[in-house]
Amino acid sequence: MEFPNEEFESSNSQRKSGRGKIEIKRIENTTNRQVTFCKRRNGLLKKAYELSVLCDAEVALIVFSSRGRLYEYANNSVRATIDRYKKHHADSTSQGSVTEANTQYYQQEAAKLRRQIRDIQTYNRQIVGEALSSLSPRDLKNLEGKLEKAIGRVRSKKNELLFSEIELMQKREIEMQNANMYLRAKIAEVERAQQQMNLMPGGSEYNHQQQAMSTSQNYNDARNFLPVNLLEPNPHYSRHDDQTALQLV
Repeated sequence: MEFPNEEFESSNSQRKSGRGKIEIKRIENTTNRQVTFCKRRNGLLKKAYELSVLCDAEVALIVFSSRGRLYEYANNSVRATIDRYKKHHADSTSQGSVTEANTQYYQQEAAKLRRQIRDIQTYNRQIVGEALSSLSPRDLKNLEGKLEKAIGRVRSKKNELLFSEIELMQKREIEMQNANMYLRAKIAEVERAQQQMNLMPGGSEYNHQQQAMSTSQNYNDARNFLPVNLLEPNPHYSRHDDQTALQLV
């Protein structure tokens, strides 16, 4: 990068055509170096002042010359600006450290979860009899023991459900038997009433009507006696051979 330099014009043609350009490097001549320092220092201080006023920025400028002299500018305070810089730098460093620590933690957790998923998938394959080549005889024996325990629990649960179903069917069978006995008693009562009415003198037609009404009423009473679940067909219930179908006469 090159900047114009007024004190290093070597010819009249360069003065006529414009400023000459120098290479940015240390000026060897002491006098020229001091002159350049003074000019550029004043320009730098002026630019710092303009930046602080125009942009409402907090600016602190510190310059040490080659002889050790200090030149500074600050629109607030050099010490306050330096303290603010230190605090901001510490906050940025700590935030970066926290972010880096969080990144490392989540990477470790992700790796651990991937290992757990891989182990679970391998174990599931071994349960169904696959991926057994990597297991030792001791591991195979342990796997066999686990499978036997699992089969035992499955069979125990299956038997429990079957016994519960059998017990329910037995209760329904008893209820059906009680309902059958009740119906038989009602039928016997209707038959006795019919025989008594036939022996009584009087109009047979009136007796037949009373008999039909009494039979219908007794049948409805018997039907209302039955539980609702017994009136519905049960696919699990099997009728015994010694039970006879009931017929109303």
